Amino acid sequence: MTLPSIPTYAAVIYLIAAVCFILALKGLSSPKHARAGNLLGAAGMLAAIITTFTLHGISNLWLIAVGMVVGVAIGVPAARLVKMTAMPQMVAAFNGVGGAAAAVVAITEFSREASHPIAIYRIVEVLFSVLVGSVSFSGSVLAFAKLQEWMTGRPITYPAQQPINAMVGAVLLALIGASIATSSTLVVVLLLIISLIFGVLFVLPIGGADVPVLISLLNSFTGLAVAATGFVLQNTVLIVGGTLVGASGALLTQMMSQAMGRSLPNILFSAFGSVVTAGQGVEAGDRSVRAGTPDDIAVLLAYSHKVAIVPGYGLAVAHAQHTARELADALIARGVEVVYAIHPVAGRMPGHMNVLLAEANVPYEQLKEMDEVNPEMPTTDVALVVGANDVVNPAAKNSPGSPIYGMPIINVDQAHNIVFLKRSMRPGFAGIDNELLYDPKTIMLFGDAKDTLTKLVDAVNKL
Repeated sequence: MTLPSIPTYAAVIYLIAAVCFILALKGLSSPKHARAGNLLGAAGMLAAIITTFTLHGISNLWLIAVGMVVGVAIGVPAARLVKMTAMPQMVAAFNGVGGAAAAVVAITEFSREASHPIAIYRIVEVLFSVLVGSVSFSGSVLAFAKLQEWMTGRPITYPAQQPINAMVGAVLLALIGASIATSSTLVVVLLLIISLIFGVLFVLPIGGADVPVLISLLNSFTGLAVAATGFVLQNTVLIVGGTLVGASGALLTQMMSQAMGRSLPNILFSAFGSVVTAGQGVEAGDRSVRAGTPDDIAVLLAYSHKVAIVPGYGLAVAHAQHTARELADALIARGVEVVYAIHPVAGRMPGHMNVLLAEANVPYEQLKEMDEVNPEMPTTDVALVVGANDVVNPAAKNSPGSPIYGMPIINVDQAHNIVFLKRSMRPGFAGIDNELLYDPKTIMLFGDAKDTLTKLVDAVNKL
């Protein structure tokens, strides 16, 4: 069965919408143009949706309208009220819904065409969308639960895990073969159900520290599922949009893997974080650290030539980005050069720190990526680490037995002085101790990041 061709005006608008998506991705590559890129992408999608409603042959418009109203009622408050620390969970949730939608639409179209002879390539398009979209949905739900701490973030393993996974994989292959041979809607529904189970099994062994990479990969899966559904519906916008999401998600996954110094197969299949071996750290009680006061550290900062602020997840948790900017402004007013050293995987998702600091109106020129700021660390007077740990841990360079060994880090250990703002001596997300905390040139300032930064701002202004 062939879907009716669309009018010329609709094809032109769809093409314009596709161009908007491409330009939106270009804009999102820079914090300076991210807002404009986002708005351009939204405008392209709005134009495509309105155009679709003008086409003939669309039934149940009232049901579609109800679905859109419900979606807006859920999506707008969720996007506006979400905390920056929960942004990865929201991405996982929205991504999962996209994968589920692609699978459901594909299987619905398949059931509509099942009464007619279906070309094999059409069946393959449907099966790909159902398989990948279902895996993305159930995997995203589990990733959400791990990040939201509704379940343990540790890798979950169980006896006979590999044989069970192999058996599920074999069942999927059998169902794919049966679907192609019989064109049975029931078999495709079974494929959807087993794919949902496979998505859960796929995500269970992945530790919480690796979930952001997983979300990026699942986002790529959703894009591919949407593109496949676009082929099923012969819709250019879905094909282009899904392909862009799939390709950008795959590239982002690769970049995140490189930023962690690990291969993607290692992240997905090594159950990283399940066990911390002996000898990777010591208990804080076994060694002493040098603690300072806000007044002491304010003097150190105020009389420095250059200060590098290294933000991490703790900054986001404390909602301290505005206070960090106030401290930077106070130091700049005294003639101190201030930069923000941004690690690619600081926080819980790529760009987390960039978005956080942009929210506080930090000038873009003060944000420096890891590769740009590392050569400057030996000439930096103070590295002020706010809520970061693993991304500055020298174990990534010096301890071959460490779980984070090989991960590129920000070389704050090369700065003349190091100040850590932490609530306690608890380890970072990877669950290992940081030897840098015990370095003679390290000063600890304990407490909530926002409170301690506020005290630093007051102390600097009093000098």
